[in-house]
Amino acid sequence: MLERKSFARVDRSKGRFRSFLLAGLNYFLADQRDHDRAQKRGGGLPVPSFDAQAAEQRYRLEPVDDRSPDRLFERRWALALLDQVLARLEQEFRENHQVERFQRLRVFLVAGTGRETHAEVAAELGMTTEAVKKAVHRLRHRYHKLFRQEIARTVADPAEVEEELRHLCAVMAG
Repeated sequence: MLERKSFARVDRSKGRFRSFLLAGLNYFLADQRDHDRAQKRGGGLPVPSFDAQAAEQRYRLEPVDDRSPDRLFERRWALALLDQVLARLEQEFRENHQVERFQRLRVFLVAGTGRETHAEVAAELGMTTEAVKKAVHRLRHRYHKLFRQEIARTVADPAEVEEELRHLCAVMAG
């Protein structure tokens, strides 16, 4: 895509950027499959791979995922968006010289995933439990707002934000 300068033809009015990338990936995979099936020099004998063992060791511990490649792509797209939003949120805290506070509160971004209690974090930060709960509420609210802004940057029409948000939630759910 970079060699062919495909990004120069991207236009919001033609659809979502994610769809553009997915289509580009599908075309690339189809071209790669055609290339792989073509008769090669050597009469079809397998070419030994010097790093095959390293690749096997690297992927041996990865969990099996039987989703289709386009579903995997969409899930990774959603995860990348979430990571990008988290980085923006952390940057905001960094600019306010509150990195430690962010690090301690971020465990509560997704309800029910943290092992620590509000009281434990409150004691570490020198805050009351109620103040930590309120800070977590504000953190979640800001995260949600940044996430919506990030989604808005990937769609052509602001009216599509809700639909895209529902789609990404469905992708993350399963």
